[in-house]
Amino acid sequence: MINLNVQNILDRKKKTRYWLVKELESNYETVNRLCDNVSAAVYLETIEKLCKALECTPNDLFVIEEDR
Repeated sequence: MINLNVQNILDRKKKTRYWLVKELESNYETVNRLCDNVSAAVYLETIEKLCKALECTPNDLFVIEEDR
């Protein structure tokens, strides 16, 4: 399963969800879905904005969890 790592990156950088809303010029619902890993899909444009805002690569945004 592929999961988003957005909240972990925010925590590591000591940034808030509110900060990310402003950086992405998005809304709180969208950022919550990304941070809580409940988004069914993520646009490439959103991935690009996340990478710029969080100063990371797409590889940093995603974590692959092995099935048990």
